[in-house]
This record gives sequence, structure tokens and C-alpha cells, in this order.
Amino acid sequence: MSQTQISENKNITDNNLFSDLFENSPIGMTFIDIETSKFQYVNKSFLKCFGYTKSEIVGKISTELGIIDIEFQEKMSLQLKNEEDKNSLEIIAKNKKGEPFWFLVSTQAMKYHGSDCSLISFINITKQKKITAELVIANKELAFQNEEKEKRDFENKELEAYNYSLKLASHYSLSLIEASRDPLFTISPEGKITDTNQASVRVTGVSKEKLIGSDFFNYFTEPKQAKKIYEEVFKKGFVIDYPLVITDGELVDVLFNGSVYKDLNDNVIGAVVVARDITEQKKAEKELIEAKTFAEQTSLIAEEAKMIAETAYTDANEAVKSKQQFLSNMSHEIRTPMNAIIGFTKVVLKTELTAKQKEYLTAIKMSGDALIVLINDILDLAKVDSGKMTFEKTPFKLKLSIKAMLHLFETKIQEKNLKLISNYDASIPEVLVGDPVRLHQIILNLVSNAVKFTKSGKITVSVKLVSETDHDVAIQFSVTDTGIGISDTKTETIFENFQQATSGTSRIFGGTGLGLAIVKQLVQAQNGTIDIKSIIGEGSTFSFVLYFDKTNAEAVLEPEITEIDTEIKDTKILVVEDMELNQLLMKTVLDDFGFECDIASNGKIAIEKLEKNTYDIILMDLQMPEMNGFEATEYIREKLKLTLPIIALTADVTTVDVAKCKAVGMNDYISKPVDERLLFSKLISFIKKPIAIIENEIMGNKQVQTIKYVDLSYLSKLTKANPKLMTEMINVYIQQTPPLVTLMRKSYQDKDWTLLKATAHKLIPSFAIMGINTEFTEFAQKIQEYTEKLELSIELNELVEQLEKVCHQSLIELENELLKLKI
Repeated sequence: MSQTQISENKNITDNNLFSDLFENSPIGMTFIDIETSKFQYVNKSFLKCFGYTKSEIVGKISTELGIIDIEFQEKMSLQLKNEEDKNSLEIIAKNKKGEPFWFLVSTQAMKYHGSDCSLISFINITKQKKITAELVIANKELAFQNEEKEKRDFENKELEAYNYSLKLASHYSLSLIEASRDPLFTISPEGKITDTNQASVRVTGVSKEKLIGSDFFNYFTEPKQAKKIYEEVFKKGFVIDYPLVITDGELVDVLFNGSVYKDLNDNVIGAVVVARDITEQKKAEKELIEAKTFAEQTSLIAEEAKMIAETAYTDANEAVKSKQQFLSNMSHEIRTPMNAIIGFTKVVLKTELTAKQKEYLTAIKMSGDALIVLINDILDLAKVDSGKMTFEKTPFKLKLSIKAMLHLFETKIQEKNLKLISNYDASIPEVLVGDPVRLHQIILNLVSNAVKFTKSGKITVSVKLVSETDHDVAIQFSVTDTGIGISDTKTETIFENFQQATSGTSRIFGGTGLGLAIVKQLVQAQNGTIDIKSIIGEGSTFSFVLYFDKTNAEAVLEPEITEIDTEIKDTKILVVEDMELNQLLMKTVLDDFGFECDIASNGKIAIEKLEKNTYDIILMDLQMPEMNGFEATEYIREKLKLTLPIIALTADVTTVDVAKCKAVGMNDYISKPVDERLLFSKLISFIKKPIAIIENEIMGNKQVQTIKYVDLSYLSKLTKANPKLMTEMINVYIQQTPPLVTLMRKSYQDKDWTLLKATAHKLIPSFAIMGINTEFTEFAQKIQEYTEKLELSIELNELVEQLEKVCHQSLIELENELLKLKI
């Protein structure tokens, strides 16, 4: 017999052994197809347990037969799709008669006859559950019996204590009489004193022997009144707080309280009366009256103080509102010229320039961008102080980012004849995840200060890897100068608002003293630390440590904006803006995009134009004379009944209310200075929405319908069918999409909802450029909505899979398009 035959016989033997073990296993077992959820095979124990025959169950679905409910079926399907095994899951399943039983279920993904199946084992634990329930009941009964026994023991102890108290009652009564600090008497129905205490002896000045047997009423300043009172005690059974005065040379005010006492036959045999000394109470009443008068006077003073405080509070609120209004106005006034500076710089950058001119203009643009971020923070100090600053999580190249930032200072360094030295640790990963804009702002402040306060010598910027884990890195940034230095007494307060090294620093060097305060806020808000070491006359070193996440993704690239083809020149945009400079800028930008542009100086003029002309989109400023953007938009929606897209333009970074923009009917908003790429993306999203292209292919005798995910007609118009530009933009998409798809899947598996939302968001803009159907864009938008719920679901899993499929198919189609472009 050959080796092959021996091997085949062994396999047959192994398969038969497995089949026998499976079929005769005392545990109910079944194979279920993962895709269809249908029973593929069941063993004898399973059939016996549930009362079915193989023909009745094979090919059926458990929920169809009523064995397992739909909710468990969905959970199990999701679990198997995620390639997870589940052991020791307790469920209730029903047999053919509909009788419920408890089962301990385990699932395991396996191959059965070449299909992806799950092997599910059912162990009947109904008896164990019943025994457990009976044990619970027995434990409750035992606990009840123990509780009842404890109650009986407690009652017996109480009875013993009561009997003992009866024995001591007579001793206690005598002790209580003597223990009373007030005069106490027991009197007979005839008014004779039958017993008394030492307090009575002290107050009356008469011995106990003489008091007993004497008339009770003789020891009061008004004997007739006293006699009347004790008679009332025997008549009514009691008397409460009756005022009398005991005489013994001094008058003692008392409150008379009395009650009769009876024998076992309920016959009155006497009365117990107590004359409570209220001398101190009378004194306290007098003091209380005086205190009440004082309190009333104090209350009047307090009420007056309250009115003053309320007035001060109102004034403070008004001051805060005035400050907010001032910041709002300043924001608008400062950002408006900045909008023009940055906007026109971008326009010039797109013209024919020499390398040096482009370098300088790029530096101006970066400086303007950094200045805008700085202005944002200065005009929103409340947000900085409260720690509510938001930070991006963007993949970026740290080394290139630092190099670009330091390039801004080259001219100033040369002017002051200083040296700028950069030390960069080569062991730092090339791409990190963090907020490069905020990092730029921190370094901008520190290097600016170093340049400002250094007359000669050098400035050294060092970037060093401090620690590294599998997930993140800690990096120390240091800025060292050879400037004037800071005294030890000032290093503790240098990071506070409006603080500078000396009182003359502002006069000599300028500045507001806010830079380092903002730096500290930005560092601490990112869980970083900042430190300073300085020597007067030698220089200072500012160092801070920040943490960045590690990533395998590439830094996100942004495609350049190119001129739009004249075929869509009929797109007409109405710009509603009161500042002439901004009108010119927006017209220049929109003309450069290839759109037709019309200008209105305020909301009222815009409405007049809309009544006469037709537009595709409105760009609406919010703060304008006569009629502002909110009022104009509300009129357009309510009165004119127009539905064209309206995008808000605002320079007010402190009070923009997105909810208010949406409430009056605006579709979107963009902040000034306008980012051309962002404006371009928003305009395109409203102007052109690509549709899915369905192509029919004939294969043999069958017609196969396939969906084409990519439509490059828009990209062709955008680039004027320039193969080089089209190839470049397609390559950018092909480079940046796979890392985003990988990151999306990983964030879903890790249940990192914030990262999943951000990743899905980044995919949306590039879909429009590549002409991907808006139906697929909605997948990404729905993923963002589901991440708000912070929970795993079947729908979210399906959306991630669908979006992965869209991206994968679009990459295949784009690769083919690249081949066509090369021909």
C-alpha cells in the first residue's frame, strides 16, 4: 500500500471518528451556516432534547422554528462576523412543544463542508436552574426563621428588662424626685404636702420635715390663687405652665405644672406638682427682646447691603456683556483687514512668481495664519482661562512643521545679526498625531520673545524625544536665548496674564504680556508641562513637554485648487458684504474659481437683487448696517420662500452661534479670513452633487448590472481635462484614502468613537472631487451620527463595511483611470 493511500485511509478514519463522536455526543450539537443562519447538521442529543427529526430542522432557521428568539440570533450573527468565540452563555430555548428550557451555550467558528459555519453546543441546565431557585427559596426561608428567632430573643430580653425596671421603679421615683432641680411636691386632695425634695427646701427656706404635712398654698405670694390652682389639678386632672411666685425673702418666679396620680383601682389619691424656676427664662426673654430689636436693625442693614450687592451684581453683568460686545466688535474690526491681507496673499500666490517671491509670500501667509490663531485666543480670553480650548488630532510631519515655523524668523534674525540654531532628535517618528496649529502658536510665542529680548548671540530651538511607548511619544521642545534674562522673583509670575519681566519691559520692547499666559494655557490644556530657567544678563530657556499619538498613516495631503471649467460659468453667486475690501477679495477669489459674482452691500440690497435676479448660492455676512445677515436670511426664507443655499460669512469668532444660523435657515457657515480650500469645498458641495453611474454589461446570455463608483467628469472640468493635473489629484486620493480606511476599521474595533467620527469626516471632501455618489457620502455621515450614541451596533458595523467597499472599489476604478490617462 502506497503512502498516499495510507494517508487517505487515515483521513477517512479520522473523519469517521469525528462523525461518530459528534453524532453520539451526550451534548446537543449543531452546525449553523453563518451567512444564512440555517441548520446544516444536528446530532442525536440535539434532536432528542428539542423533539425534532432531522428532516424537520435541517435547512431551517432557529428563529423560524421558535427555538431561539430574534434578539439572540442577531447578537450571535454579529459576534461571528467579528470572528469572536463565545463560551458559557446562558439562554432560554424552546422545544417543539414550545416548552422553555435553560441551556448553557457555546459557539465556535468552523468550516463545515467548505462553508463558514458556527459549531454551537447546547447543555441543558434546567435542573440546575430549578435546584438553584429552590436553594434561593430555602435560603430565604432560613433567613426568615433566623430573623424571627432574633425577634423572639429580643422580646424576651425586653421583658426581662421591664421586670427588672419594675423592681427599681420605687427607687427610681425617689431618686427622680431628689434629682429635680425645681421644687417638687406631692399633695393630698386636702392640699397637704405629703412629700417634697431638697429644691423645695432651698427655695422656701423651710426644712423638709416642716414642709411635709403643711398646707401647700402657704408658700406662695398669692395663697388663694395657689389654692385655686391645686383644686383645679384635682378637678381637671392636670394644670400646665401656670405662673406663680414663691416667697422666701426673695421672690422666685415659677411656672406651676401638676398632674394627679391614682391607685390600682384608678382612684385619685394625690397630685404631683412641679414649680419650675423661670428666673433665668425671664432674663433670657428680656435679652431675646433686646436681641430681636437688634436683629431687626441688622436685618434692615442687611437688606440695604443686599440691594447694594444686587446692584453691584447687575453692574458686573453689564460689564461682562460690555466686555463681550467689545471683544465681538474688536474681533470684527481686527479680522476684517487680516481677512484682506491673507486673502490677497493667497491670490498673489496663485500668479506667476519667482521662487524667492513665492517663499516670501508663503512666509507672509503662514505668519498671517498664525496671527489669526493668536487673535482668536486674545479675543476669547474667557475660553482660554476656562480651559475650553479645542484641539485637533491631525497626522502631520513634525520636522517639516518646525522647519516651516522657524523659516518665518529668518529675516528678523538676519536684521538683528543673530544666529538661529535648530537641534532635532532623529529618533522622533516622522508622522505624529496632534494639533500642529496650536504647536505653531506656542513656538511662535516663545521664539518671538527670544528674538525680541536678545540683542546679540544666538537662539537655539531643540526638539528631543523624552519617552516612547507603543501608542504615543513625549517630546520636549526648548527655546534658549542669550538675551536679557529674567529675575528669580519674576519667573513665578511670568506666565500670568499681562505680566512681563520688569515694569520697563513693555516700554522698551513692547507687547501686552499675554503671550506666555496663552502658551501656558495651551500646554497645560494638552496635559503638558512648561518650565523656565533664566539668569539675568545671560539668557533664558523655556521648555515644554507635549504628548503626541503615534500613527502609521501618512500626513493628510490637500489637493491644490485649480480653475473651474467655463461649462459651469453660469453658476451665479451673490456676495452680501458691507466692507469694500472684503467685497473685492471675495470677487477676486470667486472669479479665480470661475464663478459669476454679484455684490450687495447689506441685507436690504440683497433682497432687492433676489426679487429681480436668480442666484445659485448666497455668501452672507452677519454684521451689516440697515439689515444684518440673520434678518436678511429670515426674510429670504419666510417672505421670498427661496430655498437656495446660504453660507454665513463671519469675522466674529467669539459669538458665532451656529444654532442661530441654522435656526434662521442658513445651510452652513465659514469663518473669516476665508480658507479658499474650505470655501471651494463648500461651494462645490452645493453646486454639483454627482450621481451614481450604472453600467450594463452583456456577459454570455446574461445582462449584468454593475455600479460605477467614480465619475471623473467633474474632475475633468476642474482641471480642464489636463492629464497631468488629473493624475496628480487622483494619486493624492489613492495615497491618503487607504490609511484612513485602515484607521476607520481600527477605531471601530477599538470602540474609539471620537477617532471613528473624525476619520469618517475626513473622507467626505475627497468623495466630491472624485465624483463619488452622494449616496455613499451619506454612509460616512451616518457613521458620524452613530458615533454620537457611543455604542456598538449591527447597523454601524454594516455602514463601516459598506464604506470600506466603496473606498476599495473607487481605488480600483481610479487605478484603471490612471492607466487610461497614461495612454
